[in-house]
Amino acid sequence: MKLIFLSLSLAILLLTACHQQKIINITRTEDSIAKKLLQGIWLDDESESVQFRIKGDTIYHLNVSYVPLYFKVINDTLIIYGTNDSTFYRIDKQSENEFWFHSLSDEVIKLHKSENELDSLAFNNNSSQDLPAYDQVIKKDSVIMYGGKRYRGYVYINPSKMKVTKTTYTETGMSVENIYYDNIIHICIYEGRKCLYAKDFTKKDFEELIPADFLKQAILSNMDFAKIDVAGFIYQATLCIPEEASCYNIDITISHDGKLSLKNSVYP
Repeated sequence: MKLIFLSLSLAILLLTACHQQKIINITRTEDSIAKKLLQGIWLDDESESVQFRIKGDTIYHLNVSYVPLYFKVINDTLIIYGTNDSTFYRIDKQSENEFWFHSLSDEVIKLHKSENELDSLAFNNNSSQDLPAYDQVIKKDSVIMYGGKRYRGYVYINPSKMKVTKTTYTETGMSVENIYYDNIIHICIYEGRKCLYAKDFTKKDFEELIPADFLKQAILSNMDFAKIDVAGFIYQATLCIPEEASCYNIDITISHDGKLSLKNSVYP
């Protein structure tokens, strides 16, 4: 009798678990009707300014530096999928011509769909969101005297195709992403024609000294010769988040026998 009771209990638990799993799957299903209603260009109710355009499953912004982002609507929530994170906006009201949602600061953003065909012309030049390519190499040359010897130090700041994503927010509190290109910086030190040291640096070389969240959005922007002393040749690397004042300065010490060490700078 106990065996039958246990079997029935197990069966009920399994059925309940399956039912709950079905509910979870159902609640995670995308709302295709809501997505269809979002198609078009949306304007701010108060300013009548264009906020964004939705086409298919992608959100486009007027600013050409903003990357188009994929989105879904699930359970009355607009979910925007960024490169590193997703942001969630609770939908307050939605119809064919109205779209109200809560910003990240819980402000209700009220939009209406554009009926002016001319508004679409603003997006003609940025639908592809082509990113510019940079190929200019910056070269820095330093003559270094120490212990009666003459050295020559070179720094080459080389643009690369490595993309760095920076998340910002529009006036309506919607997350957008900017794309920048990182640099690879080459250091080499010579005594006469003899190469004492040579290395390519990327921002990954400094990951033990810089918080991961900062490093993810930062660019290895500069490198300068600082000084030479008994410890060796000291260069200073600068890593900054684009268009912000936030930077880290890292001392790169190359000892006289060619060994590398890194530490956070203690001087400007």
